[in-house]
Amino acid sequence: MKDLMHYKDYYGSVHFDEEAPIFYGKIQFIRALVTYEATDAKGLLKAFKESVNDYIATCHKQKIKPEVPFKGSLNVRLGEELHRRVALAAEQHHSSINKFIAETLARAIE
Repeated sequence: MKDLMHYKDYYGSVHFDEEAPIFYGKIQFIRALVTYEATDAKGLLKAFKESVNDYIATCHKQKIKPEVPFKGSLNVRLGEELHRRVALAAEQHHSSINKFIAETLARAIE
């Protein structure tokens, strides 16, 4: 992924502000706001890794569990009609709604 960096199960965004000019980003897929910036691409990767390490260390120091992206659960609002259609399709496949949605999504992204 060209607009995301990966380190220790965390993902970080990559943006460029041409007026500043700086590279910047934040750790994605967690609620905590953890940002970083640098003047070049190598520096941004370094700043991202330092931010992840600092975030984890700060959480441990404060005795709180660091958030992890992708816990395996997801709340999706389907609307009544789509919810009905998904429930009926799952029933026809002798499956739970959760299993039907997970299998359908897995096929869609392969």
